[in-house]
Amino acid sequence: MDTKERIQHTLRDSAGIRWMVLLFLAFAMFCSYIFMDILSPIKDLMQSTRGWDSTAFGTMQGSETFLNVFVFFLIFAGIILDKMGVRFTAVLSGAVMLVGATINWYAVTEAFQGSSLEAWFTNNLNYIPGFDELGISPFYEGMPASAKFAAVGFMIFGCGVEMAGITVSRGIVKWFKGREMALAMGSEMALARLGVATCMIFSPMFAKWGGVIDVSRSVAFGVLLLLIALIMFIVYFFMDKKLDAQTGEAEEKDDPFKLRDLGQILSSSGFWLVALLCVLYYSAIFPFQKYAVNMLQCNLVFTEVPEDSFWATNTVTVIQYVIMLVVAAAAFTSNFMKRANLKYGLLVLAGVALVVFCYMGYMRQSAETVFAVFPLLAVGITPILGNYVDHKGKAASMLVLGSVLLVFCHLTFAFVLPGLEGSPVWGILVAYLTILVLGASFSLVPASLWPSVPKLVDAKIIGSAYALIFWIQNIGLWLFPLLIGKVLDKTNPQLVADLENGLITPEQAAVSYDYTAPLVMLACLGVAALVLGFVLKVVDRKKGLGLEEPNIKD
Repeated sequence: MDTKERIQHTLRDSAGIRWMVLLFLAFAMFCSYIFMDILSPIKDLMQSTRGWDSTAFGTMQGSETFLNVFVFFLIFAGIILDKMGVRFTAVLSGAVMLVGATINWYAVTEAFQGSSLEAWFTNNLNYIPGFDELGISPFYEGMPASAKFAAVGFMIFGCGVEMAGITVSRGIVKWFKGREMALAMGSEMALARLGVATCMIFSPMFAKWGGVIDVSRSVAFGVLLLLIALIMFIVYFFMDKKLDAQTGEAEEKDDPFKLRDLGQILSSSGFWLVALLCVLYYSAIFPFQKYAVNMLQCNLVFTEVPEDSFWATNTVTVIQYVIMLVVAAAAFTSNFMKRANLKYGLLVLAGVALVVFCYMGYMRQSAETVFAVFPLLAVGITPILGNYVDHKGKAASMLVLGSVLLVFCHLTFAFVLPGLEGSPVWGILVAYLTILVLGASFSLVPASLWPSVPKLVDAKIIGSAYALIFWIQNIGLWLFPLLIGKVLDKTNPQLVADLENGLITPEQAAVSYDYTAPLVMLACLGVAALVLGFVLKVVDRKKGLGLEEPNIKD
């Protein structure tokens, strides 16, 4: 009896401990999401202070996934995860992220400017045999030295963050399998994506602190948070170790990796459809995030707020962030309230706080605070969606719905928003609504796609399966930031020429791009994802993959 009770009452059996572990993992990913987009809201400042045009910016942003894709680091990460276990890989990923981020920070500091290291990067890496011929080089001749060195750091960070992604997914499977797995995965991603809003709110504030522009302060903020992320992974290490001690099992280290394991994964049509859906969907979101603030700057008219105004102070930044946390906490917590009055009371509080948040963004007249609303609706509805998938299923149907919303949002940004440039109130209102819907569509993916993977492959190779999906996804995350930057410069030839001839300043050029072509390109990705979503539903019905079935069966 004592033995039975001991086995049944492990850390994993306690809902409080189980969700605390999820909170540690989610906070670590929250910090990594902040750094991933730390330069996104200050693209205009990178152009005006460091000379990064759209091509340089896009090339540097795309470098995050370069080693993962072309050196196959993500595949190796999956092998490391399967052989060494979740704990070791989590701490390793945190350390790798921190090292890469530190290099990235130094690249954009004043200390790097004029240094011998800058001279070396200016004179080297302008041609890489093989990579240049294939058109996949992470550098090019004429690329600013700071962008090149920042790209090196971002590549290393990218190895760590993607390793962390597959590790966290595997960790959630370990702690929540047979329980609220879709809810847990959806909740983790919803909480982690608050990092996007945090980045949008605080990155410009640090860059402009004290009226002196220094973009390295924003990156330093991200580096500090990644140090905290590493600490979170270390805490997880000891909790996970204690769980294995309680169960009397060795840590989940699978059989030695074999090539036939990959063959088993790649032979699954369901796996390929999910992987392709993933790359199409994420390629239309993550690269867009890197340009979204600049897109708003180019499509909407923002009036400069007087320096002595309350709305121009750092105090209002902190207040707005606190209100954002109220929105997120109230919306998220409402999903777990059993009493109707508490549930709807929290939803009303979240709604009122969201309106206040949006009003403050409008009064601050800054594109970054407008886009900061992106993850807020997702935080509230992702647990609902995850809970629905756990108990009702319909994961493939949710992916179809997400694709429809994705296409709608990008076409609205491309064709509706530019027409509202002369109407500041309506322009920002439409921008807010579209960004909220886009964030909501994004929440459909973690709640439905990631929990479906264990249904497609054997449990012992799930780490490799996640790694393969992330690797395929990373191809898009490498390609499309670079493509958006190149398309922007190619479809705005007059602007580029005027900048080169000195007819406009870098500050003016940075907020004058026509974003129609890149947005249509991203909408096409949504259309392709929609088609694949319908194909996945057909394959699921024919082969009985169980994607439309609930995760928790009575």
